[in-house]
Amino acid sequence: MAARPLVARQPNERLQALIQEAGCSNAGLARRVNMVGQERGLDLRYDKTSVARWLRGQQPRGRAPGIIAEALGRKLGRTVTIDEIGMANGKNLASGVGLQFSPTVLGAIEQVCELWRSDVGRRDFLSGSTVAASALVEPSRDWLITAADPQVARQAGSRVGMADVEAVQAMTAALVDLDHRFGSGHVRPVVVHYLNSVVSGLLSGSYRDTVGRRLFAAVARLTELAGYMAVDTGQPGLAQRYYIQALRLAQAAGDRGYGGYVLAASMSHLAAQLGNPREIAQLARAAQEGARGHVPPRAEAMFLAAEARGHALLGDLRTCQEVAARAVAAMDRGDPGSGDEPAWIAHFDRAYLADELAHCYRDLGRPEEAARAATEALDGHPRTRARRRAIGLVLLATAQVQQREVEAACETGTRAAELLGTLRSSRGAEYLDDLQQRLEPYANEPAVREFGARLELQAA
Repeated sequence: MAARPLVARQPNERLQALIQEAGCSNAGLARRVNMVGQERGLDLRYDKTSVARWLRGQQPRGRAPGIIAEALGRKLGRTVTIDEIGMANGKNLASGVGLQFSPTVLGAIEQVCELWRSDVGRRDFLSGSTVAASALVEPSRDWLITAADPQVARQAGSRVGMADVEAVQAMTAALVDLDHRFGSGHVRPVVVHYLNSVVSGLLSGSYRDTVGRRLFAAVARLTELAGYMAVDTGQPGLAQRYYIQALRLAQAAGDRGYGGYVLAASMSHLAAQLGNPREIAQLARAAQEGARGHVPPRAEAMFLAAEARGHALLGDLRTCQEVAARAVAAMDRGDPGSGDEPAWIAHFDRAYLADELAHCYRDLGRPEEAARAATEALDGHPRTRARRRAIGLVLLATAQVQQREVEAACETGTRAAELLGTLRSSRGAEYLDDLQQRLEPYANEPAVREFGARLELQAA
């Protein structure tokens, strides 16, 4: 790989100090870096001269700085960040943060911590990034074929115990509640700062394997939540990075079920929002295959509902109906009171399933079924699910437009807009925009003009 000089071309004293701490020669470090690169499918051919150039202030391009940090971390027995090796200021490096499914636990810790740091620092490459469909599907393949991590125990830093894990779980529950009530615009900065300031320290601490698995599971949930909040604040490219890392953390936790959830409930929905129907179905099927035998019926219903949405967007009515029927049957088999269900599936009830089916029927152009499903969802969603109720109202209004019930659609849309006015949700605003576009053929009708005026007044 070609090298690019650091801005000031100063000797890299951070890297020098770490090499000395690790007791490595330049040639020894080069060999370790090449080995880590080989694990990641890269043909690196660094030697002692390459290391000498790094020490003089040159910086390798692409993924190499992260690989150097991991090689040193393995030798030292602790996480080493790219900041510590003095290579965190390269834009080419930064642009790939969070997009890889790391083959090692140490690499996963390094990558997710760097993502949190970059997010808190509001790095330009994060806020302006777009979603690549391949970068959603490729991690799902890696997740499917990667063997379980044999152990995740660490002996470095402060001791981490179950009380720390429970604190992360309690914080996550509180943040989920706030997000449901007020929208992600109010809550997401808190989530990201907590991840960067508290959770990163826990991941880099010392823990037994059993505690480590529980810790990775808790952090996977909070990382997925931060990704969902990125979607809700209009940052799909950033959400993609969080979802990939949540998937990798679930792998470290040994939780195949939650990995499937990240694919079906997070990545596939992101693909749906971006209009990539084939990827929706692929991700949902990967979730079903990879989590087979590890999830209860309600989770099966969720995974199947996600697949049905992909078929609906493809216009495949027959396959969509078949998969949707399997989702309903799986939900019927579920037993929420059994105590065997994981916490992450608790919210997916019949109202949520109806919500998913309403999306399917909307996209298939079957408004009567869409209206019935949206009404069922609204009847089941409690008042605390404010954003979800608002989206359900927009789905119902859309079905009414499709049935040419324009006045009713405007009335329902007004209720949705009033509810969204209490939230800070980019996702909700996108649903309203879609409804307005569907009303454009009726722009001269008084109800439509009044509805548009209400929205303009609310936005002012």
